[in-house]
Amino acid sequence: MIRCIIVEDEELAQEVIKMHLAGYPQFELLGVYRNTREAAEALSKNNVDLMFLDIRLPGMTGLQFLRQLVHPPLVVLTTAYAEYALESYEFNVIDYLLKPISTERFAKAVSKIEDVKLFAGNAKADNPSSDHLFIRSSSKFFRVRYEDIQYIEGMKDYLKVHLDGSTLITHQTMAEMEKILPVTKFIRIHRSYIISISRIKSVFGNSVELTNKTLPVGINYKDGLMELVGMK
Repeated sequence: MIRCIIVEDEELAQEVIKMHLAGYPQFELLGVYRNTREAAEALSKNNVDLMFLDIRLPGMTGLQFLRQLVHPPLVVLTTAYAEYALESYEFNVIDYLLKPISTERFAKAVSKIEDVKLFAGNAKADNPSSDHLFIRSSSKFFRVRYEDIQYIEGMKDYLKVHLDGSTLITHQTMAEMEKILPVTKFIRIHRSYIISISRIKSVFGNSVELTNKTLPVGINYKDGLMELVGMK
């Protein structure tokens, strides 16, 4: 069951999302909230898996709300304004639904949500001894061993998983992948890169040299990398 909330100030938009959700029994709607204050209270009191979040809300925008959340749930943004699409990528949202939301478009969002939940089913906390995960690519699920992953590259709402001798492209966010991969084997070094620790050859300046690739280190991730190599 996917526990979700709706954060939307327009009653008609609330009803449309509720109508769409009614067609998917795997969703449990915990509540509908008109502003970010009410949503914050709901998140503090409930175990929420997914939030349908409007961007233009009274008092604080949906994006401002996301920026202040330390551990946000999965998020699907809903809005009547296409101009926020680029900015939304900063928050690793699952999908960006433009109003009015059609049945067909909502179904695509559900598919993305279910893909993310499948990844979460492989989470390290649930499988501490696992040596692999499953990655969906081209309508197939591939069993991928951790030791075969060189690095993972973020491309908007897709990931490119670079393996030994091949590459898989999957519909997933960096934030979700980072939660799934074991911290003893992988480290995020940039908003667009997660690398295998075993593939590190050297660290110099703001770069990491892997077996066959040199990647940049983001300023927000450098301390974690320096701690890993014993320099902090």
